[in-house]
Amino acid sequence: MRPESGVIGWDIGGAHVKAAWLDGGRLRDAAQWACPLWEGLDRLDAVLAQARARWPDMHRAQHAVTMTGEMADLFATRAEGVRRIADHMALQPGIGLRFWAGEQGFVAAGHVAALWEAIASANWLATAQLAARRVEQGLLVDIGSTTCDLIALRHGRPAAQGRSDAQRLANGELVYQGVTRTPLCALARHIDFEGRPHNVMNEFFATTADVYRLLGELDAAHDQHPAADHGPKDAVGTRRRLARMVGRDAQEAGDEAWLDFARAWRAEQLNEIGHNLDRVLAAAGLPADAPLVAAGCGGFLVEKLAAARERACLFFASQVVRLDARAKPSTIRLAQVCAPAVAVGLLLEQERC
Repeated sequence: MRPESGVIGWDIGGAHVKAAWLDGGRLRDAAQWACPLWEGLDRLDAVLAQARARWPDMHRAQHAVTMTGEMADLFATRAEGVRRIADHMALQPGIGLRFWAGEQGFVAAGHVAALWEAIASANWLATAQLAARRVEQGLLVDIGSTTCDLIALRHGRPAAQGRSDAQRLANGELVYQGVTRTPLCALARHIDFEGRPHNVMNEFFATTADVYRLLGELDAAHDQHPAADHGPKDAVGTRRRLARMVGRDAQEAGDEAWLDFARAWRAEQLNEIGHNLDRVLAAAGLPADAPLVAAGCGGFLVEKLAAARERACLFFASQVVRLDARAKPSTIRLAQVCAPAVAVGLLLEQERC
């Protein structure tokens, strides 16, 4: 029997923590908090305090944890990161914890140190496993703030070629680009501005958040980290940061020129993700009509990638999530962003049934 208090799924990243509360297979609530883990584990404490304020009775739930935060440079090794995050979560009062270890399922805190490699950065596998149960043939494209996962789904199962981050980086299943935190100088060495190619300044002047904010494509709720210059996120501040990428001031061109400039950066990112997507599609041998399954706050890019390849675009949340009667209608949008947290919560509930 499932616990009456349900399950909270946690996805503990290096920049954000995502959580989803599920009860009887239905989503009660979901949330994302900024968590710059590289600054210290006290940042995780602050997030957990916010979660307790949002959900005062969360101690009554079971808790399923997946993570990518072990990659933060706070930790000397990934093994240390997995262990310290797990130990820190285990200190929280009243929380019954299980950790997602991929193919090995869920394990108790006492087994984390021995199974750290299975636990490290396995959140994509939880999302892919849930997606594959609903979409037997397709490609999961989870574009978040920082990274993009490209996972083939075949015959109702994830069909990834690689398991670790290193393996997935090598075969194109992990692209270290996202829609808010990626420095623009990581996208291109050259960029067109007002019809002329420019070399790009290799400085942390602007991020992808500036591109999609100016284009009106980024939900403000997902724009949680400070801008590169810690300045305002209005149109004036955004154009100023973009202009610096090519040695300009914003007043040197009109608003439409800066919109075109943002579109040029978007095209560069779509090209890079699309190149890797095509590699994964070809290696998996997926049929021409296999859809893309969008997850993450960058789902708007997945729609463009699908349209360019004449494939359908399905949304993870619409495929796997049913809302609890207590949930707000907007919760479905949060489930899209918090896909790994939703996935581990549902997987633990199903395991306990």
